[in-house]
Amino acid sequence: QVQLVESGGGLVQPGGSLRLSCAASGRTFSSYSMGWFRQAPGKEREQVAAITGGGGGAVYADSVKGRFTISRDNAKNTVYLQMINLKPEDTAVYYCAASLHFGLGLSPNYFDYWGQGTQVTVSS
Repeated sequence: QVQLVESGGGLVQPGGSLRLSCAASGRTFSSYSMGWFRQAPGKEREQVAAITGGGGGAVYADSVKGRFTISRDNAKNTVYLQMINLKPEDTAVYYCAASLHFGLGLSPNYFDYWGQGTQVTVSS
C-alpha cells in the first residue's frame, strides 16, 4: 500500500511559480514510477509529467514542456513538480499518482495509487 499526500498548491499570478510536493508512505516508493495529473473543471484528467522509479527518466506533456519539471527524492519518499511561468490555463486540481508503468498518456487505470489533489489557480 502506498498513500500519497499532495501539498503546495495555491493562488499565483500569471508568470509566477509554484512547487508541488507529493509525500508517499510505504517502503516501496522507489519501485513506482510517479505521475502528475491535472483536471480543470469540465475537462478530462490530463497527465502532465512522469518520472521513473529511480528518477533517471522523465517525460512531459507538450503543454507544460519547458515550464514544469518533475523530480523525486526517494530518500524522502517525495516527488515534486516545479512549475514556472504559470498561465491561467494551468489552473486545475493537480494529482500525483503511482504506477508500475512509466510513460506519458497512460490511462489513469494504470495508476494504482492517487493523492487527494491540490488546487492550483493562476489568476491576476
